Amino acid sequence: MEKHENNTENQEFENRTLDDATPEPTIDTDTLTPDQNLEDMEAAAESDKMADACREWQDKYMRLSAEFDNFRKRTLKEKMDLIASGGEEIIKAIIPVVDDFERAIAALDGKEHVAAECEGVKLIYQKFLDILKTKGVTPIEAIGKPLDVDFHDAVAKVPVPEDDRKGTVIDVVQTGYLLKDKVIRFAKVVVGE
Repeated sequence: MEKHENNTENQEFENRTLDDATPEPTIDTDTLTPDQNLEDMEAAAESDKMADACREWQDKYMRLSAEFDNFRKRTLKEKMDLIASGGEEIIKAIIPVVDDFERAIAALDGKEHVAAECEGVKLIYQKFLDILKTKGVTPIEAIGKPLDVDFHDAVAKVPVPEDDRKGTVIDVVQTGYLLKDKVIRFAKVVVGE
């Protein structure tokens, strides 16, 4: 019997605590005074303003971050280009010496009494070209290829009887050179028409 009394007391206690529990307060805007309603609207408006400002700052941050990333990539590319073509001015100044070598070899070629001198000049010329090649300088191949204004500068046109040679390079007046993939001097060529 004692157990039964304890159970009923526990049940009554539980019922009382459930009845005593107060529900969450809800704001009934109909029962609020005009001052309270205005305060709530002002708080909501202030909250919206803060949320808009937060979104605006996030947008600015994202744009600035992307802009900085683009700047970093662009300057890195510019630095690499400067390194790759750093000696371009020196190479441009040296290329006329190559032309002089070619003219000297052409003048000495065929003369028997200066054969040894001609051979020495050819060796120096080849060594010079090898050094330029190690620095990324290569001559532009032109003879027999179609005229390409990205690499060739047509200085003359010559009539040719064959149709397949029209628009192609017949002769090279001055050799053109590339530094890596950049043209540092266009090839001056004669084109068939």
